[in-house]
Amino acid sequence: MYQALYRKWRPKSFTDVVGQAHITETLRRQAAQGRLSHAYLFTGTRGTGKTTCAKILAKAVNCQHPVDGDPCNQCPACLGIDNGSLLDVLELDAASNNGVDQVRALRDEAVYSPASVKYRVYIIDEVHMLSISAFNALLKILEEPPAHLIFILATTELHKVPATILSRCQRFAFKRLQPRDIAARLLYVARQEDMDLTEDAAGLLSRLSDGAMRDALSLLDQCGAAGGRIDGERVLDVLGLAGNVQTAELMDCLLRRDAQSALLLLDRLYSGGKDVGALLGELSTLTRDLLIRMTAPEGGAALLSGGYDNAAMDGLSQGVSPTRLIFMASQLQSVSAGLPLSANRRTDAELCLLRLCDESLCGDVTALSARLARLEEGGPAAAAAPPPARTAPKPRPKPAPAQPPADDPPPWEEEDRPPLPDAPPWEEESAPPASGLDAPPPYGEPAAPPPPREQPPRRKVGIPADPAPIAAPPPAAGESVLWIELVEQYKNRLTPMYWFMLDDARGTLEGDEMVVRCGDELTLESLNCPEVSGVIGAVTGEKLGRPVRVRFAMGGGEAAPEDKLEELIRQGSRFDSFTVKP
Repeated sequence: MYQALYRKWRPKSFTDVVGQAHITETLRRQAAQGRLSHAYLFTGTRGTGKTTCAKILAKAVNCQHPVDGDPCNQCPACLGIDNGSLLDVLELDAASNNGVDQVRALRDEAVYSPASVKYRVYIIDEVHMLSISAFNALLKILEEPPAHLIFILATTELHKVPATILSRCQRFAFKRLQPRDIAARLLYVARQEDMDLTEDAAGLLSRLSDGAMRDALSLLDQCGAAGGRIDGERVLDVLGLAGNVQTAELMDCLLRRDAQSALLLLDRLYSGGKDVGALLGELSTLTRDLLIRMTAPEGGAALLSGGYDNAAMDGLSQGVSPTRLIFMASQLQSVSAGLPLSANRRTDAELCLLRLCDESLCGDVTALSARLARLEEGGPAAAAAPPPARTAPKPRPKPAPAQPPADDPPPWEEEDRPPLPDAPPWEEESAPPASGLDAPPPYGEPAAPPPPREQPPRRKVGIPADPAPIAAPPPAAGESVLWIELVEQYKNRLTPMYWFMLDDARGTLEGDEMVVRCGDELTLESLNCPEVSGVIGAVTGEKLGRPVRVRFAMGGGEAAPEDKLEELIRQGSRFDSFTVKP
């Protein structure tokens, strides 16, 4: 049966562990001198050797023929630990055994002496997944452990482990492996497995593994499954990556703000089977390298990913500011984080490229700052940038003027008057005769100006007359003209529930006091509140320029029947009368 490379080439001694010499040397000396602790805590990211070193330590303390602190891997104890047949060394997964009952059973079993080896070793992986009750149950045996018992705890999230557990363990922090160490290990494994792995492919796999040896061996196993030569192009095709050349080409399109070329290149890569998530990740890595190279040109060389040569980096760095690179890195990180939950990954990637080409499409403060910096530079890109959208200020509502009845035709405007016919122009109609009959004036004789009267002049059929100004109706009895002028401003500052009640009220200014008279008790109780009185007092005071008190009283709210009749008469006087030409 085929065995995966990361399992087949798992280190079996401290000497085989790569990149963790600061930990393996200490553990080897403790095993050789017998100065062992009863509890260890291994922390670090995935694939850095935490569980591997825990098993090697379990073999080293129980090996029958140790070699300078390393296990011999030949005795029954070492072989039993490797194949899992030795019951005195037990490996548990806290993610699936995180209850207090499982920890209590482990605690009750741990007090018994080992059957065939010197130490009983419990390896608890992902210990941060234990519940609070399980940690409390484990704490007791960590405080007073038997002499034959060793606990080795491993976790990737140290901050989730209680301080009471941390204080009773020797802590070892595993660091990420350097790309050069991973590449050297991959080349060694490839030679042992008769794989034709090139150095550039090994370097690319080491960068993609992100410091995890297990991930690097898994990627090598995936690329070598089809056989043949494993070079950089083969790795890119198998893993669905764009490659350094195409990523640099796409970055050049973004820095030149050429959105069309960027979208066409993305379409070509997407059609070729490239993953948009991996493509955005490569862009993010290249942006980071450009930013580090620009901000720390001397000491930051060791922080670069190493996937791009100096000539390509120099060409991409021309004319770009650190502010824009930070903006691009933030956008790429944000979009990459949301891709797993996206309904259309390609659309999200295209929108991201458009925003990277034109920051004004984002609409946030960072994009605005970038646009201002571009305008200050005065380059051609600044001139091509669209101006920001201007929003007109919202006009303050004004009091609605008195509207004529719905049946009244709209008045004619001076500029809308139709041209007169060839016949002699109609003259203004003179005052109506005492008999009440309307007769047109004789031709050629100017009509005398009509005497002042309450009704507006009549219009002749077919020819509109100049509209006469309609006088506003006089206020009702007990109503102040100031109240009519300000009532719409009162409504603008109040909620709609008070609008209709203000229509049923009448206000009169008496000195420095506005007396609001309501027609019924319900209106009085509703309006007599601090909110309404405060608005009426404030608006009236602003109008008059002095403080005004507000008092509510009964009476005068609803117009009397005779007042309504007079109002109807005034409204009827607005209708224009018509005369027929003789």
